[in-house]
Amino acid sequence: MLPGNDASTVRDVAARAGVSASTVSRVLGGTYPVAAATRARVLKAMRELDYVVNAHARALGGSTNKTVAFIVDDVTGPFYAHVARGVEEQAAAEGRLCMLCTTHGDPQRVLTIVETMREQRADAVIVVGGAWEDKAHLDRMTYFAHALDRAGSRLVLVGRPPLGEGVPATVVDYDNEGGAFAMTTHLLTSGHQRIAYLGRVPGMITSTQRVSGFRRAHEMLGLSPDPALVLDGAYARSYGYQGTRELLASGAAFTALFAATDMVAAGALLALREAGVRVPEDVSVVGTDDVPLAMDVFPALTTVSIPHEELGRAAVRLALHRHELPESQHLVLGTHIVVRDSVRRRPSLSPSPSPGRRG
Repeated sequence: MLPGNDASTVRDVAARAGVSASTVSRVLGGTYPVAAATRARVLKAMRELDYVVNAHARALGGSTNKTVAFIVDDVTGPFYAHVARGVEEQAAAEGRLCMLCTTHGDPQRVLTIVETMREQRADAVIVVGGAWEDKAHLDRMTYFAHALDRAGSRLVLVGRPPLGEGVPATVVDYDNEGGAFAMTTHLLTSGHQRIAYLGRVPGMITSTQRVSGFRRAHEMLGLSPDPALVLDGAYARSYGYQGTRELLASGAAFTALFAATDMVAAGALLALREAGVRVPEDVSVVGTDDVPLAMDVFPALTTVSIPHEELGRAAVRLALHRHELPESQHLVLGTHIVVRDSVRRRPSLSPSPSPGRRG
């Protein structure tokens, strides 16, 4: 049979390599030891015949397909892009192909993709962020964690909480609440007692954790955040711009603005600049994520740094080596503040100005 013929079969490869068909199957499956010289002959024959592994047949044989699936809300978001880089780099180092899937914020689509990856027998299915406080959704994810485990695969949750005791899933998280707590404490101890929080998303676990850290920092210092300054909105630059314009129009007094993400902060900075509000002289602005944009905006943004790429690398590494690292299947990475130019300390005795009023 000529090379490049799509009809090449295991028997053709076996004949070319001078081995049995069962030996070729062992090489393909990688589940039984095969002498190095024999393996080399089989692989050479596969290349010469341009043999393509039948993924469906391989799945029926009980083997995974050497693929890592990576599921995100929005591939254009810088947070997801940098986690994706870590996933892809580690997957390549482990000899796996990385498949990217997007959900556009639809929890049902997450479930559909996970089910598809289970059928395709991906080595690992990595779901990043976007977890919702919805029992039905969590129950379904728990079901898929067990289903993937039975298929020899692994569900990996990145930036999401564990599904519960005994659920076979790898969890790679970061100290989300702690990061928001540290940043809010930084603002409060810099003299800012009227802090607006821009970008709360009701029902999203990531948002709930950040707002919890924001509130806890106030409580530690015997303060109460003004509920009117905690504003709902999407994790998007467009919301940061529009939400800040609405906040300014309301006449609410604040001296600092904590944006839920750096993208929200970028929109807020533009709205403040258009309104003639100086940062940080009139209003201090901070964000969360520490994506490259944070250094490029003006002034350079003080933000909570999240180890994006290490989240991705750890997700792949722990999932693929879960039998060797059974005690490391729930990893929490630290966060820290990066101080740049967008925060200014306020004199402790000066009155809090209305936004946009220079003083």
